[in-house]
Amino acid sequence: MADQGDRWWKPRMPKREDMAGNRWLAPIAHRFLSPELWRFTRRSVPRGVALGLFSGFIVPVGQIFLAAFLALPARANVPMAALVTFVTNPFTLPFWLLVANRVGAFVLRIDAVAVGGAAQAALMSGRWESFGWFLETAGVTAFGFLVLSLLSAAIGWAVAALVWRLLVARRWSRRTSRAGRLRPAE
Repeated sequence: MADQGDRWWKPRMPKREDMAGNRWLAPIAHRFLSPELWRFTRRSVPRGVALGLFSGFIVPVGQIFLAAFLALPARANVPMAALVTFVTNPFTLPFWLLVANRVGAFVLRIDAVAVGGAAQAALMSGRWESFGWFLETAGVTAFGFLVLSLLSAAIGWAVAALVWRLLVARRWSRRTSRAGRLRPAE
């Protein structure tokens, strides 16, 4: 089953050589195609996850490009940064809009009583009434996306580092148990 999946996605994945030939990447190709940005290491993978989550929530369009370009100075894993941005996609956007709005409202604690005053009265009178509602909702949602991008990046980095550590510990325990079984009896 895994072999079928490999046959489907491996030919479709961009290769480093293909990206080197891209005219848009030509000015930075020497940096972008550095082998250290494409290796899976204990430091580069969590950085890539964090940058991918940050880019996925902070920018509505072009998250993959932003994550890839942020990976350059951070020496993060470019494929992981690009892959993680898919947490926000056209299918999950309504869910994330609702979550961002709730998070922003919770953090800012915006309600009609708290805002009050002359500015609130001016926005909610006459022709500005629907526009004031839009500004309030859009501002709260945008702030919620900012909070989500920062929180998800921090949590994503910690989870990726923990998972990496657990995988390495598991490999070491398997290796030592195998070495113990292969040792001749004395």
